[in-house]
Amino acid sequence: MDVSVASWLVIAAALVAANLPFFNDKVFALVATRWPRKPLFVRLAEMTVLYFVVGLIGFALEAQIGNRFQQTWEFYAISACIFIVLGFPGFIVRYLRKRHG
Repeated sequence: MDVSVASWLVIAAALVAANLPFFNDKVFALVATRWPRKPLFVRLAEMTVLYFVVGLIGFALEAQIGNRFQQTWEFYAISACIFIVLGFPGFIVRYLRKRHG
């Protein structure tokens, strides 16, 4: 797999994973909840778990391509912020869009 393809694959996976908690009311889109609408803290917990899942996908692709590079705390802080920004469209649709009807 090419480095460019792997990079775009991780970005696409992050975009889907960051928005997944906001576009459905099931936990990880699989398990029904006891609430009629999933609360925000559950959605944020899902985002945290999905951040680590996307990170594991990225590490696996990096190891497949070649040598894995050592990452410091700055990398994880920036990637977490980017993951949150990627989830912003789902947040807007869920909480800030006006409902008609």
